[in-house]
Amino acid sequence: MGKKSEVLQGTLDMLVLKTLDTMGTMHGFGIAMRIEQVSRDSLQLNQGTLYPALLRLEQKRWIASAWGVSDNNRKARFYSLTEKGRRRLQEEADEWKKMSAVINRVLKGAA
Repeated sequence: MGKKSEVLQGTLDMLVLKTLDTMGTMHGFGIAMRIEQVSRDSLQLNQGTLYPALLRLEQKRWIASAWGVSDNNRKARFYSLTEKGRRRLQEEADEWKKMSAVINRVLKGAA
């Protein structure tokens, strides 16, 4: 496959929320690995992008976090989707569908 793409901030929020909605509680590294896996390694997430996003989502009360122990017996912060986050995910997904339909119309018209 080609070059990995970086994820835009608003899109990253939606991807994190959707990952937690689908997978349940996860630690940050697991979230990053899942997004890369589902994107078939097309999307690249690094700590400098992901962890500020997790903090921002937690401050908005879209996710909650708690300390726990990872599979490899290390202390890690685990994140889960809140009800407010679930509602926001639906709003973001609806907006994304509308915007992608508009962009597709423009691209078809420009071809």
